[in-house]
Amino acid sequence: MSAAPVEAVVIGASAGAVQALSIILPALPSDYRLPVLIVVHVPPDRRNALAELFQTKCQVRVREAEDKEPIEPGVVYFAPPDYHLLVEDDRSLALSTEEPVLHSRPSIDVLFESAAEAFGPALVGVMLSGANHDGARGLRAVAAAGGVAVVEEPTTAFASAMPEAALAACEAARVMSLDAIASFLLQLADE
Repeated sequence: MSAAPVEAVVIGASAGAVQALSIILPALPSDYRLPVLIVVHVPPDRRNALAELFQTKCQVRVREAEDKEPIEPGVVYFAPPDYHLLVEDDRSLALSTEEPVLHSRPSIDVLFESAAEAFGPALVGVMLSGANHDGARGLRAVAAAGGVAVVEEPTTAFASAMPEAALAACEAARVMSLDAIASFLLQLADE
């Protein structure tokens, strides 16, 4: 475990995201103390219903991230469609329409790298199911900043490309089942 107490969690997912997050997020209690920032690849021309969907399933507060809002403990933030989600040095959120990364906006790499800069060793990065390589570089940045890197077990992921790429880029990552990830995130809040 990192020496610093954990202050935030970032999660990236693509294909299979709803199924994976449906195991992890409902496990978090209403008094969960950590903010959770999530990028899921959503087509830019679609309304993102993820925040609404998970608000009905979860005890924690869930909402779509807004530009310049301060990060609050115990809130799950989803990146809006067609915007990169970043963490500023003052630990507020920023939205950007800069170029897509690996054909994705929002990009998991962009969130993870900016969060690693802002939170350093107080960050946990979680890479879930997905069918491309977005997030691998970002998870490596989380680990390089002293944070904890976690990857969904590729053999049981809906789409294994993203977890496999993350493991190839970040050998320090811990491999866990979805249930184990949910338990791990619960334990973090007790530390």
